[in-house]
Amino acid sequence: MKIEVCFSPALYPYYTSNNDKIVVVVDIFRATTSMCAALKNGAKCIIPVASIEEAQDYKAKGYLVGAERNVKRCDFADFGNSPFDYTPEKVKDKEIVFTTTNGTQAIEAANDAHILIIGAFSNISIIADFCNKEQKDVIVLCSGWNNRFNIEDTLFGGALVWRLLQKGYSISSDAAKVALSMWMEAESDVREYINRSEHIKRLEANNLQDSVNYCLTEDTVNLVPIYNKETKQITAL
Repeated sequence: MKIEVCFSPALYPYYTSNNDKIVVVVDIFRATTSMCAALKNGAKCIIPVASIEEAQDYKAKGYLVGAERNVKRCDFADFGNSPFDYTPEKVKDKEIVFTTTNGTQAIEAANDAHILIIGAFSNISIIADFCNKEQKDVIVLCSGWNNRFNIEDTLFGGALVWRLLQKGYSISSDAAKVALSMWMEAESDVREYINRSEHIKRLEANNLQDSVNYCLTEDTVNLVPIYNKETKQITAL
């Protein structure tokens, strides 16, 4: 089996010649981390939507909505894009509609994948185990920032590459080699490495840096969020 890393949703169409793969969508700061937190805390499902208009339509129908654009919570939303928003008392047994600047756009881009799962540092080990159990090639789809490369999602890609290499996978692209190289440099102090990223500055400028350490902490969530193409919902395995 092979693992490759796609640096942004804009590049994803070039990775789809063979559709029999697992796509791991990742948006470390903060969409996929928040989705993992919501499901861990008992949410029935996540309904990802790409546009603000879709989220508003769901809100008008009585759904709880998490919505963010350019790191800020949308004024009509019940939640923003922090994992700390999705507490058990607020989300247990609830269906949560979710839209973000980058993460839900990446899900939309890959929603016809054979298997689409949601990855974060918070569930990285169980993601690696799931991929290995399925015995399929893997694409890490980095949500990036407005279709551009970012450091934090690529670091996750490198960390997952490293784990899957230990399980017998091989690297199939230069992008995966670059991601692995970044991870090997960063691993000893990920928080210090991530301080060079653009997104840290965005979070700090909006006083939203409180979730950074949580977003970089491994294995706080022991579940695999998986997207169902028929229902268009993400539920926990």
